[in-house]
Amino acid sequence: MRQWIVAVALVTGWSLSACGSKDAQDGPETREAPRSATAAAASGNATASQVAAEARGKLKCPARPKTPVRAAGAPVDDVVGVRPGMGYDEAADLVLCSHELLVVRDAGRSFQIQTFGQKPRQGFVASFARERVQKTSQDILRDLQDSAMARSSNRATRDINPGESKWYVATMGLPGQEKVISVAREEWFEAGRLPTISSVEQALVAKYGTPTHRIDRGTQESHLTWAHDLRQRPLTETSPLYSQCPGNADPDAANSFSPDCGLVVNGAIGRARDNQELAAYVQVTVVDQAGGYQAITDTEQALQQQEAQRRREEVERASKNASSPTL
Repeated sequence: MRQWIVAVALVTGWSLSACGSKDAQDGPETREAPRSATAAAASGNATASQVAAEARGKLKCPARPKTPVRAAGAPVDDVVGVRPGMGYDEAADLVLCSHELLVVRDAGRSFQIQTFGQKPRQGFVASFARERVQKTSQDILRDLQDSAMARSSNRATRDINPGESKWYVATMGLPGQEKVISVAREEWFEAGRLPTISSVEQALVAKYGTPTHRIDRGTQESHLTWAHDLRQRPLTETSPLYSQCPGNADPDAANSFSPDCGLVVNGAIGRARDNQELAAYVQVTVVDQAGGYQAITDTEQALQQQEAQRRREEVERASKNASSPTL
């Protein structure tokens, strides 16, 4: 049984395809332009608010989700209201309505499935809009030099600032029918308003319950996991699946989809550099492992069947209309 993993495009610009190996790790519907990233690029200087308004189009907030709420007694499976099972556009609207400066673009990540030329949307990312400034050739050259210096000095570069959030939502399904299979969100707290590590952990526990795993990486991060089996029961240390259903809270990291695991929630709390008792950021990811695995497998099979049908029809037409060779 293979395990699907989505691999991600990092902020450095890398792009890795997802693979279906046993041991590896994670056509659109019509929507009002220019909310999606496929809209024509605007020009001219603009503030971040103006850029966001251009990209978000006629979005109406608050968004009104259509997906039924989770069943009573089921584990909490959402990140700020966005959860597996939602439609692509439904989830995108909820994400956008969580902050007026958020804009959505195609994820640039993919599972390594055969799509036969079709383009199912495999997810989206959302981040804060940036001001648009028309740059001269000298400005562009200076930016390239600064980036090269940052890489050579091994300085960490991030695409998120204090007070901002970003999202990665993975989706799968036939074009126009894509559903959410995982949700990840990262939030950096504003300088001067950093919460305590304990208060952030308490908030996570209040929402998701008692963690099944807990790891403290000293001066860097605290990690919490809520892993469930296929019947959505929390995994205990006596379960054979206890160490078999991993996850990653970072939106820029890969997550796996296994047919043997249920809902898996991962949280990470990053410590502030100058005070280890304060939190600089929090990351939360929700993955429907078995549901996502099935969605990927079903989509690949459906695309294969559609391609086979297309070829049969093409052969049938050829048998009626094709030219005969001149011999």
